[in-house]
Amino acid sequence: MAKKHYIIPEVPIHGMADRGKGVGKTPEGLAVFATGAVPGDVVDVFVQKKKGNFAEGVADRIVEASPDRVEPFCKHFSVCGGCKWQNLDYQAQLKHKQLVVEDALFRIGKVDIEEMLPILGAEETTYYRNKLEFGFANKRWLTKEELGNESIDATHALGFHRAGFFDKIIDIEHCWLQGAPSNDIRNNCREIAIEQGLSFYDMREHTGFLRTLMVRITDYGETMLLVSFAQNDKEAIKKYLDAVLEKNPAITTLVYCINKKLNDSLFDQKMITYTGPGFAIEQLGDLRFKIGPKSFFQTNSKQGKRLYDVAASFAGLSGEENVYDLYTGTGSIALYLARSCKQVVGIEEIPEAIADAEENMRLNDIQNATFYAGDVKTVLTPEFAAKHGRPDVVITDPPRAGMHEKAVRFLLELAAPKIVYVSCNPSTQARDLQLLSEKYAVKKSQAVDMFPHTHHIENVVLLCLK
Repeated sequence: MAKKHYIIPEVPIHGMADRGKGVGKTPEGLAVFATGAVPGDVVDVFVQKKKGNFAEGVADRIVEASPDRVEPFCKHFSVCGGCKWQNLDYQAQLKHKQLVVEDALFRIGKVDIEEMLPILGAEETTYYRNKLEFGFANKRWLTKEELGNESIDATHALGFHRAGFFDKIIDIEHCWLQGAPSNDIRNNCREIAIEQGLSFYDMREHTGFLRTLMVRITDYGETMLLVSFAQNDKEAIKKYLDAVLEKNPAITTLVYCINKKLNDSLFDQKMITYTGPGFAIEQLGDLRFKIGPKSFFQTNSKQGKRLYDVAASFAGLSGEENVYDLYTGTGSIALYLARSCKQVVGIEEIPEAIADAEENMRLNDIQNATFYAGDVKTVLTPEFAAKHGRPDVVITDPPRAGMHEKAVRFLLELAAPKIVYVSCNPSTQARDLQLLSEKYAVKKSQAVDMFPHTHHIENVVLLCLK
């Protein structure tokens, strides 16, 4: 009987694989995926799972460190797991992200690409997110050093979930993902709650008062705070929020909700504006966007603009084009391109997102954009094309699962001269490109790093009708 857990010694790590794991191969040809290993390392791997010709585990000991290995700058790195590549030099991160994209397009998609442009790295690799969500918990994740230390408060945590432990929160002291005043706001919210004797949420028993916290900070200089409570105690809510506002004068709008459900999703919850307008303004280029507590928006504003600039460059608009924007979200790409084309039509499944898109269209005095709420695969029909005209350019920015095959097939029938495909998952993008290759040639591809120190990558591809 095979051993369930064992050590594979001295595995040379040559690349990065799914979810940011290091990947290597034993002399016998066994592929090994190791959390905590980076390319160039030689590591002993503690195997947690073995199936067929591959094994998965964690780096148990670094036998020989990679020249690209660096010291993580966050004290929570070893347990948080949010920035898994902090131990890899940033230029090496970019190199391996480029390789991930190339491997997906060439090996999975088997497509010919005329021009593979170099990845656009982020100018700011810390404090780059405009939105972060935190959880309150009455069970704090304790490190080995903290276990048994009775002076540690283990019942008041505010931070991120420990990977694999839904009911425990890592109490975050300083997060490098979001700039000031995010850390001060979060720490003040924790301290005020403790001072007022408020209970933190128990995720197993579904009891407690304080549940989640969302902080959004914009380049326009605005700060939104969203607090969700598990109980509708109006007096306690008012006392808490008044103290939070007094301690955090940078907050420009404060919103709260009462969430008594078993899950933390807030999209179906009523938002109550406590102070301010109930939204924040963000700026991309010369456009302003009104972002509400439920709005989806690019979480890295600066790299978001660069991503849209790549999409605009690939589209090559002259001012006379008819543009379709599929999976438009809150219409940010559509509105970004609207002034460079004749008209743009956006389709998005979430009605609230379309409401945001229309609001932002009015905010920027854009007259040539139209938005539809519905699933792309059902809205995009011959009747839709007849009504809005055959597009000169199609922009598509689907979720991680990629486009539905029905939508891809209709794009082949539609035969727009250009398709600009923006993707957050090169693997599903490659699959869709393979289907589209029936009628399209891939002219250009360029990756954009939206999330430094993580394995996530965006890629933009230009397809032209053969």
